[in-house]
Amino acid sequence: MIIIHATFHINPEKLDMFLEEIQPLIAASREENGNVSYRLQKDVENENVFTMVEVWKDMQAVASHNSSEHFTKFVAKAKEFLTAPLEVQAFEGQTLKL
Repeated sequence: MIIIHATFHINPEKLDMFLEEIQPLIAASREENGNVSYRLQKDVENENVFTMVEVWKDMQAVASHNSSEHFTKFVAKAKEFLTAPLEVQAFEGQTLKL
């Protein structure tokens, strides 16, 4: 399983635009083959920071997502509302039974 954390630092004046533009990305990404979870989380300490927490079946699913139309379209627009470069971390993991 591949886990990705993509952190967005949003210009407060563009927050509504960001939230509107990211909704189609979330919906389409959740429908992709190989997607396990795709959730946007708001930082409770900084109202202008959001993290997309993504879980994918494998690297092939990540590669397919990264080349999808909905992803490339969003990335092209992201510069309009970011105040810092997008921070992306990727992890390999497995489900644990607790």
